[in-house]
Amino acid sequence: MGLRAASSCAAAAAASSATAGAEQRRRPWLCPPPLALLLLLLLSLGLLHAGDCQQPAQCRIQKCTTDFVSLTSHLNSAIDGFDSEFCKALRAYAGCTQRTSKACRGNLVYHSAVLGISDLMSQRNCSKDGPTSSTNPEVTHDPCNYHSHAGAREHRVGDQNLPSYLFCGLFGDPHLRTFKDHFQTCKVEGAWPLIDNNYLSVQVTNVPVVPGSSATATNKITIIFKAHPECTDQKVYQAVTDDLPAAFVDGSTSGGDGDAKSLRIVERESGRYVEMHARYIGTTVFVRQLGRYLTLAIRMPEDLAMSYEESQDLQLCVNGCPLSERIDDGQGQVSAILGHSPPRSSPAPAWPGYTLESANAQCHEKMPVKDIYFQSCVFDLLTTGDANFTAAAHSALEDVEALHPRKERWHIFPSSGRGAPRGGSCVSVSLGLACLILIVSL
Repeated sequence: MGLRAASSCAAAAAASSATAGAEQRRRPWLCPPPLALLLLLLLSLGLLHAGDCQQPAQCRIQKCTTDFVSLTSHLNSAIDGFDSEFCKALRAYAGCTQRTSKACRGNLVYHSAVLGISDLMSQRNCSKDGPTSSTNPEVTHDPCNYHSHAGAREHRVGDQNLPSYLFCGLFGDPHLRTFKDHFQTCKVEGAWPLIDNNYLSVQVTNVPVVPGSSATATNKITIIFKAHPECTDQKVYQAVTDDLPAAFVDGSTSGGDGDAKSLRIVERESGRYVEMHARYIGTTVFVRQLGRYLTLAIRMPEDLAMSYEESQDLQLCVNGCPLSERIDDGQGQVSAILGHSPPRSSPAPAWPGYTLESANAQCHEKMPVKDIYFQSCVFDLLTTGDANFTAAAHSALEDVEALHPRKERWHIFPSSGRGAPRGGSCVSVSLGLACLILIVSL
């Protein structure tokens, strides 16, 4: 028991350094939260008491630990192939400790590392036999694994920060969350580009939801993964209402050669939910159908998402909807500057089937936090009367939690730039929704 508690000087410290950033990018933890916090605490203690971990000159446990950190510092648990690479690094770490076992006999750091490695291999379901990582990251460079070569590049220049990722999502009536975490409700009827950079193009087509309203929703999504030397030919994916295929338009389900495909489609729910994983550009795309309409969520490295020509500046994920197409002020509520005022006495008439109270109650069942996703749910129910929009808002929030790299930004609450509650003629949620519905109906 004492040896396990002393793992701060080696395996626990290394594992904490390698995985702390990755844990923030994905809901499932590499280990249960209490253990993760314990590892971080042990790492701190290890750094404070580094002088207590004295080793004989011939004991090379510190070199083993340093190599393990080097092999895993660029890994990201949200990227395909993480488990395989992490297990390779653990086996290399175990082999290194075995080779120095005689020289490290009686060394507390060594024995702590051995126990830590065993625990990590059990947690990650790693087999003891199998391939190991080279201690030289350059040797294991994979040109079709974005995170691999991005990490290697940062390692060469001495920058240990992980690549920065951005998130964009579109759902409902339609509500847009941009790469800058700006939230907008837009009209954007017809075909519009969400993303159009040097690596990826995403276009959505929106159609009116109900007669006499400017509210629209997405019924078609086209995604083009552009050709990348050595990794994949150009692949086009297209989904329309009631046809959410688990293959690209050419009938294939993957791109690239070898067992580890650089691009692949995974069907999570037949005809309802597919994921696309593009390892070569570190990008993940979720497409869902809920009711009659489609939703989309995407995570992409910032350096690639911002790689586009001046002529490609019309991208809703980058710059948001044009002002003429926005229904709100960018945070989900109507602004007085649009020249619209809320009704004097009661909210704008809801579409048959829902009152403000019943819409609030139904959305609250799925989304207890009354953030912008909750408000979007209520708005969509009132403007369309379609209960499927509740599931769309809930799924959109789940996609944020799965793909957005920063947990503290998952929820967005309407507020002013300084963080105070928004004032003006649409102060409360109810009045804000009333304003928004009134505008849509015009």
